[in-house]
Amino acid sequence: MLQASRGTVKASGNFKASEDAEVLHKAMKGLGTDEDSILQLLTARSNAQRQEIKATYKTLFGKDLVSDLKGELGGKFETLIVGLMTPPIAYDVTSLRNAIKGAGTDEKVLVEILSSRTCQQVKDIIAGYRQEYDDNLEEDVCGDTSGHFKRLLVILLQANRQKGIQGGEIENDAQALFKAGEQHFGTDEQAFVTILGNRSAEHLRKVFDAYMKLSGFEMEESIQRETSGALRDLLLAVVKCARSVPGYFAETLYYSMKGAGTDDNTLIRVMVSRSEVDMLDIRAEFRRKFACSLHSMIRGDTGGDYRKALLLLCGGDDA
Repeated sequence: MLQASRGTVKASGNFKASEDAEVLHKAMKGLGTDEDSILQLLTARSNAQRQEIKATYKTLFGKDLVSDLKGELGGKFETLIVGLMTPPIAYDVTSLRNAIKGAGTDEKVLVEILSSRTCQQVKDIIAGYRQEYDDNLEEDVCGDTSGHFKRLLVILLQANRQKGIQGGEIENDAQALFKAGEQHFGTDEQAFVTILGNRSAEHLRKVFDAYMKLSGFEMEESIQRETSGALRDLLLAVVKCARSVPGYFAETLYYSMKGAGTDDNTLIRVMVSRSEVDMLDIRAEFRRKFACSLHSMIRGDTGGDYRKALLLLCGGDDA
């Protein structure tokens, strides 16, 4: 976890779980709720510390902290706070389960999580899913998706990407992708799925450069033209994550807020899951790609305690 220091949320130095549990209990006791105390405290603790607070709260008060929070809070603010109280792997597991088991499939969640997590994280998610639901994640994904979209998800679920750069294969991979797309009448999706699903990020970056020289197009442009629907979204996410995971999440956040209405589920999911990992890098990429800062876009697009908590997770303005 070397990159963990790129988060905006860090472990609190003079941490005492019992004191924090007292503060939260007091904030919810009696009439009315002190939302401000709750959000200030929970955004200033690491996830591991929040788990300690949860355990201590139960010991001191004989009650489940998350249940109490759910009883006191509501709406998007509640969803955000409950997300912060969930361990990271469990959070991904729940998000995937809800994406598959609801009415219809939320492909966006499958794409976002499975294209951006490390091989080890994917393995942990699969184990966590089995433990929590006594189900096989791959089987559930297969039962809910089809075609090349399903095939690429299955490859990503193997969490078996090659390591490093295969020097001799760079040109071959670029040629294969060129033949499968721009040079081919129709598109040979299988070549895209196999190469993009199995090679390492650093290898793929070299392939994209070779592809650009060969075809005159960026990989993303060819995918946009040659594929459609959920498969296109997944291929693009894999390519963008190979180039830069923070860059991918900067775009994801931007499009969750751009235009009319806000995709709050995506906004919450990314802010919660990246706050301790690479939020500083996401903010920098956001500022580089778009005409505003992440902070200012959240401020303009959300309100109330929900906005306050999101801005604390964002951790600063890059205006």
